[in-house]
Amino acid sequence: MDIVDPARRSRMMAGIRSKDTRPEMTVRSAAHALGYRFRIHRADLPGRPDLVFPGRRMVIFVHGCYWHRHEGCPYATTPKSNTEFWLEKFEKNVARDRKAMSELVELGWDPLVIWECETRDAKVLKERIASHLGPTRG
Repeated sequence: MDIVDPARRSRMMAGIRSKDTRPEMTVRSAAHALGYRFRIHRADLPGRPDLVFPGRRMVIFVHGCYWHRHEGCPYATTPKSNTEFWLEKFEKNVARDRKAMSELVELGWDPLVIWECETRDAKVLKERIASHLGPTRG
């Protein structure tokens, strides 16, 4: 049983942003500090990647552990109420992510997923970004 009424739950869920989230802003800040320049949320690419590095043909997705089901992560919990609905929703999210990744690869792009929980350690985050993108140009 949910601890809040359906109307309040609906308002709460509607308030969850899909762009410019704190983890995404952390990744953008780290990439910029490392000297990388990028575009954001290119709608013409599958999955609408969070960061796009056109000259490198690389993209970064910043996935929330809960919504995108980071395997083995303590933040990827499943609600105790309306479980069937949530499991189906999460399954669709993961399938959509998988499809976007394979389409990007087919188009010649190199995708990277950074999980929300991985944004907590700035040093590790910067190393992960630099490892994927290679040396900065300039």
